[in-house]
Amino acid sequence: FGITTDESFVITTTSRKEITESNFSELVQDGVTLYLLQSVDQILPSATKERIDFLPHYDTLVKSGMYEYYASEGQNPLPFALAELIDNSLSATSRNTGIRSIQIKLLFDDSQGKPAVAVIDNGRGMTSKQLKNWAVYRLSKFTRQGDFESDHSGYVRPLPVPRSLNSDISYFGVGGKQAVFFVGQSARMISKPEDSQDVHELVLSKEDF
Repeated sequence: FGITTDESFVITTTSRKEITESNFSELVQDGVTLYLLQSVDQILPSATKERIDFLPHYDTLVKSGMYEYYASEGQNPLPFALAELIDNSLSATSRNTGIRSIQIKLLFDDSQGKPAVAVIDNGRGMTSKQLKNWAVYRLSKFTRQGDFESDHSGYVRPLPVPRSLNSDISYFGVGGKQAVFFVGQSARMISKPEDSQDVHELVLSKEDF
């Protein structure tokens, strides 16, 4: 750090609490930002940055989104919500060499459980890691790790006419999950990767939250 042997210094937290032998284990944790200063009350010579990690409350996912906005403006948000769910299937089948099959089923048979909206496709499927990435709030499909969608270095937005067949609806990876909780109280994703015999299942529910 360029400190000479005869120069005194202190290490503090961003709240200007000096780190000492007695409080070290209490104040120094993973991810904590520390200051190296000449004195506790030294004026910072430049602006500093601090990384903040936090876990959002589940209401951020369950009760937020553009669908409630549409409803408050007197518009019918259901078509927008269904479009978000279909977008996942459009993305999954975009590289099919054969027929792209996407089915939308409205299930009202109480003997099969609660009423549900089912979107079924013959796409490439998702691994458990990709399912986990899908579940993460605000994780753009352009930055999801382990997903072919993450490689968009040469991406160009589709023209308006074929756009509906190129999966460009849920651009920021938020809409699909919010759409689920606008339509119902839970989401169940069942997927089998095309090159694996394993079937992966992910459940997100307001009750579990």
